[in-house]
Amino acid sequence: MRLSQYFMPILRDDPKEAEIVSHKLMLRTGMIRQEAAGSYSWLPMGLKVLRKIEQIVREEQNRAGAIEVLMPTIQPADLWRKSGRYDAYGKEMLRIKDRHDRDMLFGPTNEEMITDIFRQGVQSYRDLPRNLYHIQWKFRDEVRPRFGVMRGREFLMKDAYSFDLTVEAGKHSYNKMFVSYLRTYARMGLKAIPMRAETGPIGGNDSHEFLILAETGESAVFFDADVVTKVPDAIQYDDVAQVADFVGQVTAAYAATEEKHDANDFEARVPEARRVKGRGIEVGHIFFFGTKYSEPLECFVQGPDAQKVAVQSGSYGIGVSRLVAAIIEASHDDAGIIWPEAVAPFKVGLINLKSGDAETDAACEKIYGELTARGVEVLYDDKDDRAGAKFAAMDLIGLPWQVILGPRGLKDGVAEVKNRATGERQNVPLADLVKFLG
Repeated sequence: MRLSQYFMPILRDDPKEAEIVSHKLMLRTGMIRQEAAGSYSWLPMGLKVLRKIEQIVREEQNRAGAIEVLMPTIQPADLWRKSGRYDAYGKEMLRIKDRHDRDMLFGPTNEEMITDIFRQGVQSYRDLPRNLYHIQWKFRDEVRPRFGVMRGREFLMKDAYSFDLTVEAGKHSYNKMFVSYLRTYARMGLKAIPMRAETGPIGGNDSHEFLILAETGESAVFFDADVVTKVPDAIQYDDVAQVADFVGQVTAAYAATEEKHDANDFEARVPEARRVKGRGIEVGHIFFFGTKYSEPLECFVQGPDAQKVAVQSGSYGIGVSRLVAAIIEASHDDAGIIWPEAVAPFKVGLINLKSGDAETDAACEKIYGELTARGVEVLYDDKDDRAGAKFAAMDLIGLPWQVILGPRGLKDGVAEVKNRATGERQNVPLADLVKFLG
């Protein structure tokens, strides 16, 4: 993409309304624009990042055997009345009426709807297990939306729902999502630490939050530095014992938010040298709630003995839009964002130091064309701006690699290549550049 043809409205100064780093940088780099309190438009660069995160989430859900569906944002209130949550959920639920005066709501989550869909689509235990997920916009009417997309009212979420015949099978579905989440975050360059959590309005017994460390995190966290977050490649989702053993290994280490923290237990179980205290941002939450929704919504199947059995269920959420901000909170410096390559809007920022110079223009066009042909996403700064302004803008938007070319480098047959994360610079021969970055 040529910067001269792109829509990226960069702001020179930090917006006054932004309190945390991710909100400031997302506004400054033109990733988002606020339309109302807690509601944002996603501009081209922000949308590219959002879609890349969404795709990683989708691929890992599919890998774990989940099946994608798409449910509407507006839900009938009757389903929520059956589960008992319509009145219990509180003012965060946006309640509305349609033109026929029927009670509706803008979905904050989808346990009721997916349970009803599944109830109508299955009859026998032979139809289990299943895990259905979608990636859809949610709305929760926060009393005080703040911190940009970190705590907005409208947000993009992946929510999955498992359906099993027995508690033991349901626990396996839960464990598979546990493993899938660790794989998902690792692909984004994040170390997400699972911590036992409160179930809140979702309900149920078993629950884990996944948090990444950041100074601006909402929660104080306490954990053992040796906690495992890397999933061995050998783990197979269909191997019940193998998956359970790994989850048991991870959860055996002390890891807790302040709500679940026990100082005495922490000190007894974790040697002082391994005790880590910090702040974390929640980027995922998983629940196993058994028959909490299947019984009131009459989601039953015929068991092997021909008896009616209430389905065991769980739900599994990842904040897709929140992850954009969380990654920035975890990966930035004073100059701007530092994107992990897997989610960066572009891999390479190509800087033409003398736009309008025929030889430099031709060389940059050649590099741009060759990298693009290799499938490398390039943002080509072909604008006639000062070199300092170009460098500052590229550091601000945080692309993993910068290729800098001007008449002097062209004369020597090299381009300067900068690694945004490390700051390392090196001269790469023009003949080797595509191979180096491809």
